[in-house]
Amino acid sequence: MDHEHDPPRPSLAPDDGPSLFGADQAPPSAYRVLARKYRPTTFVDLIGQEPMVRTLENAFDLNRIHQAYLLTGVRGVGKTTTARILARAFNYELPAGDGRPAINQPTIHMEALGVHCQAIIDSRHVDVLEMDAASHTGIDDIREIIDNARYRPVMARTKVYIIDEVHMLSKAAFNGLLKTLEEPPEHVKFIFATTEIDKVPVTVRSRCQRFDLRRIDAGLLANHLFGVCKAEGVAIEPDALAMIARAAEGSARDALSLLDQAIAYGAAHSAGGAIAAEDLRLMLGVADKARIIDLFEAAMSGDIAKAIAILEDQYNGGADPAQVLLELAEFTHLATRLKLAPETAHSAALTPEEKRRGEDAAARLSVPTLTRAWQILMKGVDELRGSQRPLAAADMVLVRLAYAADMPSPAEALRRLGFGESAPSADSGAPSARSAGPAGAGAAPQAFGGGQRFALAPRSAAPQPSAAPAPRSAAPEPGITIESFDALVALAAQKRDMRLKIGLESEVRLVRFEQGRIEFELAPGGARELASTLMQRLQAWTGERWMVSVVASGGAPTLKEQRDAEERQRRSSLESDPLVASVLARFPGAQIVAVRGRDEGAASAETLYDEASPIEEDDGEAQ
Repeated sequence: MDHEHDPPRPSLAPDDGPSLFGADQAPPSAYRVLARKYRPTTFVDLIGQEPMVRTLENAFDLNRIHQAYLLTGVRGVGKTTTARILARAFNYELPAGDGRPAINQPTIHMEALGVHCQAIIDSRHVDVLEMDAASHTGIDDIREIIDNARYRPVMARTKVYIIDEVHMLSKAAFNGLLKTLEEPPEHVKFIFATTEIDKVPVTVRSRCQRFDLRRIDAGLLANHLFGVCKAEGVAIEPDALAMIARAAEGSARDALSLLDQAIAYGAAHSAGGAIAAEDLRLMLGVADKARIIDLFEAAMSGDIAKAIAILEDQYNGGADPAQVLLELAEFTHLATRLKLAPETAHSAALTPEEKRRGEDAAARLSVPTLTRAWQILMKGVDELRGSQRPLAAADMVLVRLAYAADMPSPAEALRRLGFGESAPSADSGAPSARSAGPAGAGAAPQAFGGGQRFALAPRSAAPQPSAAPAPRSAAPEPGITIESFDALVALAAQKRDMRLKIGLESEVRLVRFEQGRIEFELAPGGARELASTLMQRLQAWTGERWMVSVVASGGAPTLKEQRDAEERQRRSSLESDPLVASVLARFPGAQIVAVRGRDEGAASAETLYDEASPIEEDDGEAQ
């Protein structure tokens, strides 16, 4: 990294009056913030953008340099910095010296500062023009660029236009730029940067080579911050660096700004030692990660009193209740990822405490339980944003999270109602903590979501895997015969494949149907994969191979189209009835909602009468 320093201001001349500084004392230079001091100056310094760097390196080596580049991504990932590095690469020029040959061609290999490099880095080169589209949005600003683009560069090899926040340009400005952007002079390059790529017209995007700069991984960002601290001579705890990297959300500029603030804050508290994670926690207003996990375990085990006490303790320590819920949701997400993708444990962004206790939670909780907890927490965060009493609202979210244990999962509810397998599930059979007495009184807490509460155990004990019921096998039924297309639709309904049933009814215009063979025309808007899906389902259900083909035309109306036609015919005949017509004329705005036959109406009336009747008979006596 290149450590930049502002040039010192000249001292006051003797005839200008008394100097503010001593005779041999230089004026103090302005402090350069870390985000500017450690701004990358070469592609080697960029972190987390390896795909873009590799593409540009190959393009420069093959002399396939594009005329316009569009850089997009969230704030602080290096869009403007990349634009300046590209401007250096376009105009890199290094005279011969120290046994090295002269370089006078575009290259991204810039080991030393070239003739134009420092001026481009300082944004003062006459041929590298930076424009902020947020303050120059009109067609007049673009017209000035177009007029100046005709002239060759003054000093450098290429004239580079860097337009930041390009999505802020007006529609007329974009249209005025199109022709020059598509066929620029050979000495002109355009580099656009934006955080809102969707607002850039597609006509502009199609003329540019687009690079999506990614968020920087928290582990990589923490390593970068460690290098900066080492260069600055600042001692800081690794947990504090990890906390800053997480708070930055993938933005290098945000991370360096927070590090600047942490150094200033920790200088008054560290007393010459390393900046502690506790100091960072107080500065950022975030909760202690270990206490967040304690809160998660208390809520998932149904210990509401303990959960509320932990939350209140965090609140008194300066943590925002909404931030606490977000941290809970993040740990829920971590436990879910560790359960479904165990390789997540190898992430450098995780602390040993998060890894160990996250794996413990993943082993003890089911995916439906974690999903339900996530939904409750995220809904609670939305509620806190509009609440006048955030702590009370957060308390109620924790209560809801703990009491959700009384709600069985859908599979458990079906088992309790007598549907499905009668074998007890792995997450059933735990008594209710509230029915057995208050928590901590010797009663085992009920499992969350029908047995999946976080049952606390000694840390040394290995988590016991739950015995999940064996999945049902979808064995084919050999010998089954499907006599008609209507029978096929009924079979799909019987197999509870509702998506296929709806597709057969609304997307299939039948041409030919026989045992083992189906031909149909696909209705407009129908799914192209319907034929292959139907073939797979039929082979699985019948044990035989079916030929399913799609033809271009000749199909009969779909079942839905037939029902709609019958409904229209019934409505038309009904509207022509003199009595109905007089009723519709008497009540303007009235509509025919449904048409039922007499048998349907009588059955509905009898059902309503039976449900509404307050008299029931038992052994001939009125009750």
